[in-house]
Amino acid sequence: MGKEKIKILHAVSEVVPFLATGGMGQVAGALTKSLAENYPNLDVRVVTPLYAYFRDKYEPQMQFLGNTEVRLAWRTLYCGLFEMKLDGVTFYFVDNRHYFDRENTYGYFDDGERFAFFSKAVFSAIECAGFTPDIVHTHDWQTALVPIYLKTQYYDEHKDMRTVFTMHNIEYQGKYALNALHDVFDLRLEDRGLVEYDNCINLMKGAIVCADRVTTVSPSYAGEIQISGGYGLEAIVRENAFKLRGIINGIDTKQYDPATDPMLKKKYTASSLEGKASAKRKLQTLFNLPKSPRKMMICVISRLVSHKGIDLITYIMDDLLNLDVQFLLLGTGDHDYELFFEDKTALHPNKVAASIAFNPDIAGLIYAGADVLLMPSRSEPCGLSQMIACRYGTIPIVRKTGGLGDTIRDCRGGEGNGFVFEEYTAGALFETIRHALDLYTYHPDDWKNLIGEAMSCDFGWDVSAREYLSVYEGITIR
Repeated sequence: MGKEKIKILHAVSEVVPFLATGGMGQVAGALTKSLAENYPNLDVRVVTPLYAYFRDKYEPQMQFLGNTEVRLAWRTLYCGLFEMKLDGVTFYFVDNRHYFDRENTYGYFDDGERFAFFSKAVFSAIECAGFTPDIVHTHDWQTALVPIYLKTQYYDEHKDMRTVFTMHNIEYQGKYALNALHDVFDLRLEDRGLVEYDNCINLMKGAIVCADRVTTVSPSYAGEIQISGGYGLEAIVRENAFKLRGIINGIDTKQYDPATDPMLKKKYTASSLEGKASAKRKLQTLFNLPKSPRKMMICVISRLVSHKGIDLITYIMDDLLNLDVQFLLLGTGDHDYELFFEDKTALHPNKVAASIAFNPDIAGLIYAGADVLLMPSRSEPCGLSQMIACRYGTIPIVRKTGGLGDTIRDCRGGEGNGFVFEEYTAGALFETIRHALDLYTYHPDDWKNLIGEAMSCDFGWDVSAREYLSVYEGITIR
C-alpha cells in the first residue's frame, strides 16, 4: 500500500495564470505547479478569490461545488466555491461578488474586511470541498488571518492541521486600528495580544506568532528583516527566528526561454545570439530610437518608487546621457518619477524612451532586446526581473540587497553573471554602469562570455521546491 500523500492547501490572494499584480501571484503559481509536477507524494491545491478580472474567461471551465455561509463578527455572508484543475493543481475559487467583483484587486477602504472574509472562507472551502489539508500555506498579510483563526477559532476541529506563512514583502503588514478587532476581524478581546503591535492591529505580526513555520523569499532577506529591514517588525522576527527560513524564489524557465518564446519572431540561444540582435532592432523601432546595434541599451522595468532605486537613477540621469548609451524605461508609480522620465524622453528623443505603463508583452521584448537591466534597489526581498533578464542574456546591474545579492554574482571578481555594487549611492551605481559600458564596448568577446554565463544560470523552481518540501515534511503529523 502506497504512502499517504501530504495534503497542502495554498491560501493566496492572487495566483497565476488567473491573476498576478506582482511577484506573489507569480511565485504562488510557479511554486504550486513545480510541487505538483515533481513530488507525487504531495497533493497540492490552491484556494483564491474568484475575481471579476478572470471570472468570464475561466468560470465556464470551473465546477460549482456548492455554497455556504461565513460568519464574520455580526455579518452572515454568502460564500460560493468553484473548482478547476490545471497543470496537476486543483484550484478552489471563493465566490462573493460584493467583495471580489471590483475593478482592482486591492486599494479599497474595506480591504481588511474583504480578506478577513476570505481567510474565514478558507475553512468553509475545506469543509465544502471535503479536502482537509495537513498544511495550509498562507501568503502575505491578505491571508495572515488563516493561522490566527486556526489558533483561536478552528483549533478544536483541526488539531492536526499546521500552517506555513510566507512573507513576500514585510513592508506591507496589514495594519489597522485597534477598534477593528471584533467588528472587522471577528477576534475576541483575549486574542488582542496576538495581533497588537505598536498600538495597532498588525496582521503580519499575528501570523508570524501563530504559524508553525515562517518563510521569506531569500536567505539574505531573512537576515535583513531581523536587523534593520523589517519595517518595525524586527524584534518579532528575531523572537520567531527559530521557525524562520529564507528560500529563494525561482522563475518558470519554460515560460522564460528565448529559444522557445512565442513572442520572439527570431528565437536565440547563448551560442547563437542573432535573435537577440533582432529583438534589439525591434525595440529601437518600437520606441523610435536610432537603430544602433553596438550602442549599449540600458533598461529599467520597475515600479517607479524610491525603494526600487529610482531616486539613484534620476540623480545620475544627466551623467548617464553623456555616455554613448540608449535608455529605455517601462513602469508606473510615483507621479513625479513618471513626469521626470517623460520629460527626459521629450528632451532627448534619440537617447531616452519611456513607456509609463505596464505591458507584459513589451516587458518581454525589453528583456530580450536590451543589453543591461538596472535594479539598484534599496531593498528587494527577492526580485524576479534579474533572473528573467539573465535567461534572455540581458546583464543585470544590481545592488547587493536581499535576493539580488543571492542570485547575481559580480563578474568583476571572476566568474559572475552580472554587476553588483554595495553602497546605496548614486556614485556607486554610476561607476558600475561605467564598468559595464567599458566591458561592452572594448571587450565584446568577454561580454559574449558574460551573456553565456548569465543564460546558463539555473533559476528554475526545482531547488526551491525541494526546500519547501523539507519545510512541509518537518511539520507534518503522521
